[in-house]
Amino acid sequence: RHLVPFGEYLPFRSVLGAVLDFLKIPMSSFSAGALAQTGITAQGLPVGVSICYEDAYASEVGRALPEAALLVNLSNDAWFGTSVAPPQHLQIARMRAIEASRYLVRATNNGISAVLNQHGVEIARIDQFMKDTATASVVPLAGRTPFTRFGNALVLLLSLGVLAAGFSAARRARR
Repeated sequence: RHLVPFGEYLPFRSVLGAVLDFLKIPMSSFSAGALAQTGITAQGLPVGVSICYEDAYASEVGRALPEAALLVNLSNDAWFGTSVAPPQHLQIARMRAIEASRYLVRATNNGISAVLNQHGVEIARIDQFMKDTATASVVPLAGRTPFTRFGNALVLLLSLGVLAAGFSAARRARR
């Protein structure tokens, strides 16, 4: 649904495509699926699924809530090699688990696979480049957190409140 620029599609293809063709740099050219997707269930429970870096977008994961009792992220982290990207991608997934207050199962082909609880704590893990099987018990959860209810509007409002308090304190200090 939400493609990553330069990784999954080339923005401004009409301009940049000629440059990449000249330099002989291959680029992916995927197309996004429909925003409205048929839900996925596991043992009768609704599951919120994100693919690859879709989990970087809280709003994408939030589309499955509050219905989803569990979150799943499937990812091909082969692109990133031994860079900081695979651990960073796991941290992004951790934030989605915390924001949604849901268990999140992250399965990768050669990145870091993990099962995170609703607090973002790893309860199972397979390190990068390891072939293994992990087992963990997950608990289906329901409800909404303030973040899933209000999203970034809440963060913006709190930030504005902190700024206003800072300006007010600075004004009082000048008097």
